[in-house]
Amino acid sequence: MLTPTLLSCLLATKIDLRHLRSVAVEDAASFAESEGLFFIETSALDATNVEKAFQTVLAEIYRIISKKPLSSQSGSGYSSNIREGESIQVSASNSGSLTSQCCSS
Repeated sequence: MLTPTLLSCLLATKIDLRHLRSVAVEDAASFAESEGLFFIETSALDATNVEKAFQTVLAEIYRIISKKPLSSQSGSGYSSNIREGESIQVSASNSGSLTSQCCSS
């Protein structure tokens, strides 16, 4: 079984060469399910399900990330002392006085 932070997919290649199969589709799908993997049959020859495989993995990553509360994203490089439900007070700044030195001559 995989950890919650690891997303994996079992790809069966060469779907166009069914007569050369070593593993039955049902066996591969059953194995994938028992291991918590996505299972997709693909073909590099005619690109069958190749894009679907990437889209499935990306959609699942998005689903997992969007479910996480902001507070659980520690270790992301951002630190905050703001707790959930607190308001943030932003003071007016004098942004007009800031100038960039990189492009001035």
